[in-house]
Amino acid sequence: MDDDIESILYIAREISVYRIPPLNKNEGHRANDWGDLAAPLWKGRLKVLENSKGVTLVFEDATTVFAKTGYDPTRPSVEAVLDSSRYFVVRVEDEGKKAYIGMGFAERADSFDFNVALQDYTKRHRAALNASAESEEPEAKAPAGPKKDYTLKEGQTFSISIPGRSKESSSSNLLGNSDSNVTGAGGGALPFLPPPPSASKRR
Repeated sequence: MDDDIESILYIAREISVYRIPPLNKNEGHRANDWGDLAAPLWKGRLKVLENSKGVTLVFEDATTVFAKTGYDPTRPSVEAVLDSSRYFVVRVEDEGKKAYIGMGFAERADSFDFNVALQDYTKRHRAALNASAESEEPEAKAPAGPKKDYTLKEGQTFSISIPGRSKESSSSNLLGNSDSNVTGAGGGALPFLPPPPSASKRR
């Protein structure tokens, strides 16, 4: 049993469907190229339905379903013509077969409401995709490891090798010494290396 809830996004009580000629390359569709617009191929109503799987455009009359097709915002199946705001080209797909039909609204207000219904759905669809991507992003990142402690512990030493001086005179024991100069075993003053960027300066 299919418990998927279906909602109606839009209904046009009267639309006309036309057989349209092939589209010329690098040019858009024009309703004036469809022949006599007063003599459509079919007349009926259009329903835009939404469920958990997406949106479907259904062309039907009182007795039959003339055509139906899904609407995917990532590859829109509805295209406005160049010479009118009341006419559109719709890509109809069914079981792998694809065809293009012309669609016309009796009133411009109807075509406007149709456009708004598709735009609202597209915005919600994109927002849902963005929210899903953001929720998955933390899982994709590798967890950061603990920060390493590079500070010298009490009793730890390191040696500074300076050309021209003996190894014996260049060894220093810092032991937490914060003076700007360190006196080596030979009595000479050795320059103190600056702290790493992560260490705090003492005044």
